[in-house]
Amino acid sequence: MQISGWDAAVLIGYLVVVFAIGLWAARGNDSTEEYFLGGRRFRGWVIGLSLVGTSISSVTFIAYPADAFKTTWLRYLPNLALPLAIALAAWLVLPIFRRGNTTTAYEFLEERFGPSLRVYGALVFIVAQLVRLATILWLLSLLLQQITGMPPAMSIILSGLFVGAYTILGGIDAVIWTDVIQTTVLIAGGLVCLWVVLDLLPGGIGQVISTAGAAGKLSFGEMKDGEILTTRWDFSLSAKTGTMLLLVGLTNWLTEYTSNQNTVQRYCAAASTREARRGMLIYVLTALPLWAFYMFLGSALWVLFQTLSAEVSAEILAGTRKAEHLMPWFITEYLPPGIVGLVLAATLAAAMSSMDSSINAITTVSVVDIYRRHLRPGATDHHYLHSAWVIAAFTTAVTIGGALLLERANTETLQDVILIMVSLLGGGLLGLYLLGFLSKRGDARAAWYGISCTLLFTAWALASSHGLLPAVLAAPFDLYYTGLIGNLIMFVVGYVAAILLGRRAPAPPLAAPASD
Repeated sequence: MQISGWDAAVLIGYLVVVFAIGLWAARGNDSTEEYFLGGRRFRGWVIGLSLVGTSISSVTFIAYPADAFKTTWLRYLPNLALPLAIALAAWLVLPIFRRGNTTTAYEFLEERFGPSLRVYGALVFIVAQLVRLATILWLLSLLLQQITGMPPAMSIILSGLFVGAYTILGGIDAVIWTDVIQTTVLIAGGLVCLWVVLDLLPGGIGQVISTAGAAGKLSFGEMKDGEILTTRWDFSLSAKTGTMLLLVGLTNWLTEYTSNQNTVQRYCAAASTREARRGMLIYVLTALPLWAFYMFLGSALWVLFQTLSAEVSAEILAGTRKAEHLMPWFITEYLPPGIVGLVLAATLAAAMSSMDSSINAITTVSVVDIYRRHLRPGATDHHYLHSAWVIAAFTTAVTIGGALLLERANTETLQDVILIMVSLLGGGLLGLYLLGFLSKRGDARAAWYGISCTLLFTAWALASSHGLLPAVLAAPFDLYYTGLIGNLIMFVVGYVAAILLGRRAPAPPLAAPASD
């Protein structure tokens, strides 16, 4: 596809602004405190918009519309548990991370259980974020392929290197301020897309609501074999019921706001506890409507292509083309010249706002929780700052490699796959943190008993989902609930082990050397 000069100017201008912010932020990065936390001086509205930018990624801009287009709004349900999770985190969890000079979420695990648990939490976070980064970069590459005709590998490599470069240079200042800009651009781009869809439909928004509503596309029903089934609201481990998905959402959001470094790093970067809470409120009030908007955009596109005949949309509905191709194809084929550049910038913003946050968070955890704590303690702060740049560059390279692997993979709608991956890679972290927050019983031994049982359970679920076990040993629950059950196992086993084993007394301090 050839884009117009105006579109190219808008797109290039946006990229220049983002990279300029990275260069501007780099000037003040003379310490790890500044590079990781921005001097702990951010106001609440900045923190809130940055949290939005981190969470809405290209999964929001590309995968949410794709999922609603091909199925229903079922996977929006877990998001409705967000307000409760935020309320609990703001008043019960936030004060714990705000005390002292906390930098990462996993320092608490060492304080409560010992150094081995800190390493475990850090490694689980790093692995999960690398999977997320690769997914986001792959989605971004789909659009670049559509725009430029570049081969998949080249589009992945170039976009990955660009995001990695300004993140490595600017640290958390670049991440947070570019997130604020990218959130604004993303909202504007989505509004433009919906405006174009409604302009193409004779009945406008009324036609979308009536047509999609009559077909069940605006419901929380489950799509099976092309038929939309009414959602049940009972408790079940074998079906995706509304009640169970809300519990899954609560589990995932509590995990996000108790143990995810992307979030905890913003707690610590806020100017005060009050400003951090204000940021969390802004996030809820912005993110929930925004996610619903992008689901509605997918439903509107479904109505549009019931009216207009298009080969690509038919292939997506038939399952012969990945649903994530929908938005890149729509943007490049249906938006007018001059508007395409803005929406392309919004799509890039969606990806970059999450990628930069995750790269910076992985770097922070790697340096603070692993390298400085265990591999090279006692070095100068200047050394750790240089190490952070190296680790950020390595993270970028791994992300690019993961996206190249995803390009060759066969998936259903990616939103579905991501929800499963979140459950599998949770590692029982929420259960572990709840054990630490809610009880003073037990030590590292109890925690490791809980973790061991959780990992065995997760391995069993994975083997069952891939048909590696005989039917009699197969898991009798939906894979969506792996994280929910795993965290429950972690907490219960850990608590029981804590009662049985007690808690060891802390080791006495080393005797001071005798004075002459």
